[in-house]
Amino acid sequence: MIRYSIKFVSFICFLWVGYTLVGCSDVEHKQKDEYFIKVGNRTITVADFNKAFEIAKNAYPHNSIQQPDVIREARLRLVQQMTEEMILLQRAEELGVTIKDSEVEKTLEELKRDYPDNVFQEILLEYAIPYRSWREGLKTRLLMEKVIAKELGDHIEITHDDISKYYEEHFKDDDTSSVVKEVPEDINNIIKKILRKEKMEKTYAPWIEKLKNNYVVEINKKELEK
Repeated sequence: MIRYSIKFVSFICFLWVGYTLVGCSDVEHKQKDEYFIKVGNRTITVADFNKAFEIAKNAYPHNSIQQPDVIREARLRLVQQMTEEMILLQRAEELGVTIKDSEVEKTLEELKRDYPDNVFQEILLEYAIPYRSWREGLKTRLLMEKVIAKELGDHIEITHDDISKYYEEHFKDDDTSSVVKEVPEDINNIIKKILRKEKMEKTYAPWIEKLKNNYVVEINKKELEK
C-alpha cells in the first residue's frame, strides 16, 4: 500500500467530497433516491453521502475509525461539512460566482509542484477516485473559496498597525531597531495575506451560521442515527 501523510490523504479525500456536491442540484435525478441532506434546491442522497463517507474515512487512522464513537463523530462532521458546502454553492449561484477552467489548471500546477511526479494519480488510484471527478471536486472547492473571499475577504481591513505588529512579532530580528519605520514590500504582501486569512477564519463561523438562516436545511435524522 502506498504510504502518504494523513494530512495529504485528508486533502485528497476532502476534495473528493466536493465532487459529490457537483450534481446535488440535479433535482430530477435526486428525486429517485432518498435524501440525506437538503439545502434549498440542492439534495445529497443517502447513496451520495455513504459514498462520500467511505472515501472520507480514509483520512482517519485505521484503528481509530473502527471505533463506534469515532465513526459517529466522523459522520456528524461530514454532515456539517457537506451542509455548509451546499449553502456556499447556493450562495455562489445567487451571486453569479463561477470558476474558469484556467483557474483550476493554475491551482493544479501549484499543487503538483509541491509533490513528487504522479503522486496525485497514485493516491487517486489507491482510493479508487477518478481523476476527472477529483478535478471537479477541486473546482467546487475553489468556487466555495471564492464565495468566502467575496463575502468576507472584500470587507476585511488590514491596517498599517496590523502589519507592523505582525512584523515585530514574527519577522523582525532581535538586533534590528526597536522601531519599525517601514516593512519591506515583499514581506508586507505576505503579512497581508496571512492576516486576511486569519481574520476570515475568525469571522467565518458566525457568518456561515447567519447565512444558514436564509435557507431551509433538512437532514434525514433516521439516516443520521444509523
